Amino acid sequence: MSGLAAETLPLAVGGALGGLARALLSGWVTRLGDGVLPWGTLAVNLSGALLAGLGLGLAERGTLPPQGAAVLLGGVLGAYTTVSSLALQTLTLAESGRRRAALGFLLAHAGLGLPLAAVGQRLAELLDG
Repeated sequence: MSGLAAETLPLAVGGALGGLARALLSGWVTRLGDGVLPWGTLAVNLSGALLAGLGLGLAERGTLPPQGAAVLLGGVLGAYTTVSSLALQTLTLAESGRRRAALGFLLAHAGLGLPLAAVGQRLAELLDG
């Protein structure tokens, strides 16, 4: 296997796993939801923010090696989180006249996603001792 293939294969596998996890969680949460907002996307993006903070925190401490961080953050979470879905679903809400819901959806991502990323970093500190 060439050097490039050896480096990119773990990213590709991580991306496949992240995409599968996104589809499973989003579908499950959507089925439980009330149909008012795209709750599946919110659940995926908020859990992704938490995991990204955790992964970054572990990488900063050297607990997660650079290649592992690249696979987790770039491969798994790159495919798991859904910024394009966020944009399209927000636009759909706004265009359907549900501007308050669109704004709330965006605020929930930013207002909850950033703190969850910080919580993930703090968890990395606690796990690393």
